[in-house]
Amino acid sequence: MPHSDPKTLVSTDWLAAHLRDPDLRILDASWYMPDDGRDGRTEYNAGHIPSARFFDIDDISDHRSDLPHMAPPVEKFMSRLRKLGVGDGHQVVVYDGAGLFSAARVWWLFRLMGKADVAVLDGGLPKWKAEGRELEDLPPMIRDRHMTVQRQAHLVRDVTQVARASKLGDHEIIDARSAERFAGTVPEPREGLRSGHIPGAKNLPYGTLLNADGTMKDADGLRAAFAAAEVDLTKPAITSCGSGVTAAIINLALDRIGKTDHALYDGSWAEWGMYGDLEVATG
Repeated sequence: MPHSDPKTLVSTDWLAAHLRDPDLRILDASWYMPDDGRDGRTEYNAGHIPSARFFDIDDISDHRSDLPHMAPPVEKFMSRLRKLGVGDGHQVVVYDGAGLFSAARVWWLFRLMGKADVAVLDGGLPKWKAEGRELEDLPPMIRDRHMTVQRQAHLVRDVTQVARASKLGDHEIIDARSAERFAGTVPEPREGLRSGHIPGAKNLPYGTLLNADGTMKDADGLRAAFAAAEVDLTKPAITSCGSGVTAAIINLALDRIGKTDHALYDGSWAEWGMYGDLEVATG
């Protein structure tokens, strides 16, 4: 796969070359863990890639659920994106302030809503800044654009489906959390959750898919990372993490190596770790 692919991942050079395209829409999807001490919107207001809109992962979510930032209902997604001036016929590029952390979640959300012309900016805002590229602190001019959505239910899994997959072993469940959280040797950052992992899951900390500069490894490097985690790529995959954010980095990596039969467990450990009747593995 070429380095820049407007359906998965584009380079900073690609974005700079297309920055003034009339049908390009750039989204800043910066989101951080509570103990990071960073706020995505505050940083966006201070400086962002020209014409970028801020995509609030916590706001554009299903507020009927007690779980964090679950995928929003179709109607809410459409209305929020329309207010951001994003709609049919647009090429979307998503980035974040960490490099490659939360942007993949929004890439996956667009895919879930049936929108294929969406890519993550490889290396994100840190790489863009390191290269001395243009920033602005002005809000973009927004014009409404109609959006048609066709939800792709096969791209998401709920707790019942994941429990069945865990029991049958007919899917590879791939967990993007750290090795320590996966093994259950450290407490979870969210209170009230048990420690450990879904029985039968494989651990692939999302950082193993990235280079030192926060860009994603090439196809050979990604395949080597999956092999090192003993992931059987002949099985359909279900990705998981703490709350469904970094799991999407694995989905993006799977797409980059041409694997299409993968879904994301939206509730992830925030849900599985909460219910005492679900089995937990450690070690």
